[in-house]
Amino acid sequence: MNTYDALLLVGFGGPEKPEDVMPFLENVTRGRGVPRERLLEVAEHYHHFGGASPINGHHRALLAALEKELSIHGMPMPLYWGNRNWHPMLADTMRRMKQDGVRRALAFVTSAFSSYSGCRQYKENIAAARAAVGEGAPEVVKIRVFSEHPAFLEVMRQQAFDALRLLPLDLRANAMLLFSAHSIPMSMAATCRYAHQLEEASAAVARLLKREQYRLVYQSRSGSSTQPWLEPDILDALRQYHAEGGKAVVIVPIGFVSDHMEVLYDLDEEARHLCEELGLTMVRAGTAGAHPYFVRMVRELILERMEGGGVIPGLCTPECCPPPARRQAL
Repeated sequence: MNTYDALLLVGFGGPEKPEDVMPFLENVTRGRGVPRERLLEVAEHYHHFGGASPINGHHRALLAALEKELSIHGMPMPLYWGNRNWHPMLADTMRRMKQDGVRRALAFVTSAFSSYSGCRQYKENIAAARAAVGEGAPEVVKIRVFSEHPAFLEVMRQQAFDALRLLPLDLRANAMLLFSAHSIPMSMAATCRYAHQLEEASAAVARLLKREQYRLVYQSRSGSSTQPWLEPDILDALRQYHAEGGKAVVIVPIGFVSDHMEVLYDLDEEARHLCEELGLTMVRAGTAGAHPYFVRMVRELILERMEGGGVIPGLCTPECCPPPARRQAL
């Protein structure tokens, strides 16, 4: 059995007060040549919600739930948390781990699907943090992506089922499920399993719900309008569904582990306002968050790496999710 001293939760990060917003966005876009006007535009999304993203609160709730879950099952271990783009930053967390005597840790990244930004870039972030700490930095082994894990699919089934129950009874049977995920450039999608994993996960959740009316859609695209990104865009899909005579829709943010800004603004604001204009009844399902099944899944993934027997499905290969030739704008 493989032994590990600690678990490191690795997240994207997000601002927690208005004065954090611009420095956070500058961290996200550093080296990508994003015009300041675009940063100010995105900053308004955060200020619309008081200048804070709920993502860090989600990480704290997940850590608390994991600590309890691991203790109950006789697997207590120190838990750490570091982010790519905002405090606590990965390098600072890695220094603390070194000071605490951690030699070998598992990393759980809050991204269920394989892409450069959701997989390999986090591995690069971990490597950069270890380099910044220098000699004595703990070895960190990334847990695999989990898009096909039964517990993750069951969480999304439950969230979608609960959302369907909020629809009026006469609209429930024929309501459309829209499974939504962050769009990425087609050039990036062509070199990873992102779109395929999303299609498989969406189909699996729809089967669990015994629903035939569903579509996979994408949201939050950015960058040049001349560059092709994964489609259909959720707003276009809503317009098409309305034109087809649709009456009700449940949006399931399957591509997002927590309710961060792309969920709050792009779904709860933009998509909801469009549905109101079109006369569509809309309910947005919850994300995985700190759902008990999601927490159980993390424990099972830890055990999977500790036991290390046989072939572990979904492990990254050295060639997986290569970086794009040119980093994309926000």
